[in-house]
Amino acid sequence: MSRADRARRSCLAVPGSSPRFLAKAPGLAADEVFLDLEDAVAPDAKEEARRNVVDALRSGDWTGKVRAVRINAVTTRWAYRDVIQVAEQAGQHLDVIVLPKVSGPPDVTWLDLLLSQVEQEMGYPAGQIGIEAQIEDARGLAAVDAIAAASPRLEALVFGPADFMASVGMRSLEIGSQPPGYAGADAFHYPLMHMLVAARAHGLQAIDGPYAAIHDTDGLAKAASSVAALGFDGKWVLHPGQIETVNAAFSPGQAGYDQAELILEAYQHYTTVEKRGAAMLNGEMIDAASRKLAQAAAARGRAAGLVRTQRFDPPG
Repeated sequence: MSRADRARRSCLAVPGSSPRFLAKAPGLAADEVFLDLEDAVAPDAKEEARRNVVDALRSGDWTGKVRAVRINAVTTRWAYRDVIQVAEQAGQHLDVIVLPKVSGPPDVTWLDLLLSQVEQEMGYPAGQIGIEAQIEDARGLAAVDAIAAASPRLEALVFGPADFMASVGMRSLEIGSQPPGYAGADAFHYPLMHMLVAARAHGLQAIDGPYAAIHDTDGLAKAASSVAALGFDGKWVLHPGQIETVNAAFSPGQAGYDQAELILEAYQHYTTVEKRGAAMLNGEMIDAASRKLAQAAAARGRAAGLVRTQRFDPPG
């Protein structure tokens, strides 16, 4: 699939230090699986985790999934070795690298340059490996528009709620949930919308961070549905039990998908056959703006595997 078509409704975190979880991950229903070398791996286990991740990428059947690895932050002593070892030994089986704690464009350009060098050395196609940039603090959010423009390899911006909450002094220990005592509508609306605008301005996807209360399915569904309605493309999940709920939140219903496809088909007919810029469809006006909304909804439906059940019947 092309980068623009990659589905990321659910992005599952899998610790690189756990061979058991790495072996199980290919069979799960997440759209993206990122094998984690960062926060999920203790400092003394980093080297072993790299070897585990390389083996998992090379031996697993990842058909239909976005294959990702989250490396350590650029300021750590592990980052360059994460990139070189994983990209050289398993680059042909890797779609993207997730770069955490991005605070400015130089973080992204460093990774872009290093990947370019590895691709040249290994004979991989230039630009083969993409980047997802994780925005996790106030500095990163303040520079998010410049970050989004930093590299043609960028495919998505990812919100990191835990570090962001700490960065701004949010009074909560519940990752992904509204802080206790907050009287507003949504404490995360500003950073999420800011990221979303930056992502869309540069043709990128926008992914929400995790909801840490693993067994709170209702809370997860509410959080996922909220960011899906805002326009986000997907959400991180920390446990296989969260995948179904998150996939459902980011998948359009059959009726909405059919309507989106009808709008696209009708708009094509009216603008090319009847030479009209606006027309009526099922009692509602459709125009160029309608088409843009329908394109996004139809793309989500196709990514979710929905099949059309209705066709446009031109009048007359």
